[in-house]
Amino acid sequence: MFKKLVNIVILVPLAIILVVLCVANRQWVTLALNPFRPEDQLLSTSAPFFVFLLLAFLVGALVGSVATWVGQAKHRKRARTEAMAAMKWRGEADQQKKRAEQMASSATSPSSSVGPSTVGPSTVGLSRLPSH
Repeated sequence: MFKKLVNIVILVPLAIILVVLCVANRQWVTLALNPFRPEDQLLSTSAPFFVFLLLAFLVGALVGSVATWVGQAKHRKRARTEAMAAMKWRGEADQQKKRAEQMASSATSPSSSVGPSTVGPSTVGLSRLPSH
């Protein structure tokens, strides 16, 4: 839903503006990369102006994406370490749960026949009473 809203509100008007700029700027221009000799053919190129506009937009989008990705590196690292810690604690919790289930099953098993019902206080206490 949010992605569709972003597409409608931001990307559609941006695309319309870029198309209008491209149609309006179809004349050929020369981009010279040598500021001391602009007529140098080795460091210059000619193309319609909208090509340079689109390239500038793409380069700006790529640089912004890389800057955002680098800026969020600490958050990605923290998320990785916390995910690893969560997996460790989850494994430990599973081990403790299994251990608790084993202890509970051994406490309720019929093999432990020695209990309070076989040796009561009446039989133990009678042997120590003085006889009259």
